[in-house]
Amino acid sequence: MSQLHHAPLLLAAALLTTACASDQYVKRTEFDTTVSELRASDAGLANELEGFRDQFTEMTRDLNTRFGDYDTTIANLQGRLRVEMSAHFGYDDDTLRAADKPALDEFAAVVSDYAPNVVVTVEGFTDPAGDPEYNRQLGLRRAKAVRDYLVNVGGLSPDSVRAVSYGEDAARMLQPGAWGEDGSANRRVSLVVDYLGHAPRELSSTGN
Repeated sequence: MSQLHHAPLLLAAALLTTACASDQYVKRTEFDTTVSELRASDAGLANELEGFRDQFTEMTRDLNTRFGDYDTTIANLQGRLRVEMSAHFGYDDDTLRAADKPALDEFAAVVSDYAPNVVVTVEGFTDPAGDPEYNRQLGLRRAKAVRDYLVNVGGLSPDSVRAVSYGEDAARMLQPGAWGEDGSANRRVSLVVDYLGHAPRELSSTGN
C-alpha cells in the first residue's frame, strides 16, 4: 500500500496518541469521523491527480499532432511536458524569427484549450562561444523574447509564463561544443509545462 493510502490512518493514529498523552478521551464516533474525513480527502486528491494525468495525456497527443510539421520534440516527464522547440536564433542574436512564430501560436492555443492553469517555463540556451556570464544573459534575452510573444500574441497569462536561462550549459547542448554556423541547434529555447494550479514562485532570472 502506498504512503498516500497510509496517510489517513497515520494522521488518525497521531490524533489518538496526542489525545491520550494529554489525558483527553477521544470518543469512538469522533475517531471514526476523523478517519472517514481523511480518507475522503485522500480519495479526492487521488482523483484530482488522475484528472491531471489524463489532461496531460490529451495535451501531449494534441501537441504531437499539431507539431507534426515542425522540428519539435515532446517528452512527458512525470507530470511535466518538455517541448524542444524549433525556435532557434542567429549567432549572438535574440530576435525571434518569423518562421518560428506559427509553432509558438500552436503551443499557446493548446495550452489555453487544455490547461489554462499551467505554468510555462521558457528556457533559453546559447552555443559555447564567448563568455559564460554573457551567454547567461543572452540566453535570458532569448527566453524573454519567446515569453513576451506567448503572452502578447499567444494570449497566455503573464503570471503563468516565466523566463530562465541556462546559457551554454554543456549538459543541455544538442550539439556539444558546436558554435557559429555549426551550433544553431544550441541557440534555442525549450518550453516546460508544469501543472501547479497557481502562480509560479519567483525564480532567479538566470536559472542555474
